[in-house]
Amino acid sequence: MSARTFLDTNILVYCFDPNQPQKQAIALALVAEALQRGNGIISWQVIQEFLNVATRKFTSPLTPEDAAIVLLKVLYPLCQVYPDLKVYQAALEIQQKTAYSFYDSLILAGAKQGGCGVIYSEDMQHGQQANGVRIINPFLE
Repeated sequence: MSARTFLDTNILVYCFDPNQPQKQAIALALVAEALQRGNGIISWQVIQEFLNVATRKFTSPLTPEDAAIVLLKVLYPLCQVYPDLKVYQAALEIQQKTAYSFYDSLILAGAKQGGCGVIYSEDMQHGQQANGVRIINPFLE
């Protein structure tokens, strides 16, 4: 990651998925690099989505104590985009211009607000440019 990048929730989820070892390795490398180099970010939305999935939907859900550790050591240090009127307005504009859901549009708006040129996501169309951000599915490359 040479430019500033945004990590979608699914990247963080794969860090904890031993049933997908190739995806887990890629996700772990992306998160480690984001933390070490300081050029990968997430938004408050990613924190909320990840904690919901991690504490309720994992095969072995994280305990509140383990979730708090992940929040402190991984999620909070990466979080650089917080809710404000601009990000909500941008998400509505993106949703209107694209076929993306409001929540995916909010991710794209957050990536743009965070100054990212790339978003790593498995959930959006690989290679598409949306809101000035290039979408990359790292599991395809």
